[in-house]
Amino acid sequence: MRVVTVEEARGQLNDLLASVLQGERVFIRTEQGMVQLTAMPAVRPRQFGSARGMVTLSEDFDAPLEDFLPYMS
Repeated sequence: MRVVTVEEARGQLNDLLASVLQGERVFIRTEQGMVQLTAMPAVRPRQFGSARGMVTLSEDFDAPLEDFLPYMS
């Protein structure tokens, strides 16, 4: 675990980010409290067609609803 001040963090941000990405816990002390630098997992792009076969529509999906017939005339 590493604790640095805001001033120290400004001068060594690249090193701090590299440490966080390697799994080290890094905290920055401010006048209001402390904050933690956290690495986020990489986001994979969505794969087109990955939900194929999971959703089905009935044959009469586009047919008008009986409750709306009076409003359609």
